[in-house]
Amino acid sequence: MKDKTIDLKPVAKIVPKYSRDYESNLIAILQETQDVYGYLPKSVMKEISKLTDVPLTRIFGVVTFYSQFTLTPRGKHAIKICNGTACHVRGVDEVKEKVKEHLNVSEGETTADFKFTLETVACIGTCFLAPVMMVDDRYFGKLTTESVTDVVKEYSN
Repeated sequence: MKDKTIDLKPVAKIVPKYSRDYESNLIAILQETQDVYGYLPKSVMKEISKLTDVPLTRIFGVVTFYSQFTLTPRGKHAIKICNGTACHVRGVDEVKEKVKEHLNVSEGETTADFKFTLETVACIGTCFLAPVMMVDDRYFGKLTTESVTDVVKEYSN
């Protein structure tokens, strides 16, 4: 899939902020770039490669290795539902189904309006709140099928 015409000016402003040792700063450059675009389009990675002399294959390797990076557009809000043992035992599957139904997406998908991306994660690390999910950087615990709908509605505006 070819990128739409993407403004590369932000990349030209980001890269010079880092020392000339671009290889050591590659992750920071990619993080800041992803913050601007919401994901890392191919044309943007090519521009980073051109400006830093870091091979595109190296950039792509870093982007695909670290789960924090994404090659596809994501929603404004990331919903991460814990799939750990405590959450599983306490009914996270029903909660997850309710979120999928409410957003009309499957796991790993983004809503058509780009408001939400739904992910499941192995463990969020807050078992005492099970079942738990995060929306962006905020935790919501002891969820029910009713309460999870209210949480999602809170972010729908």
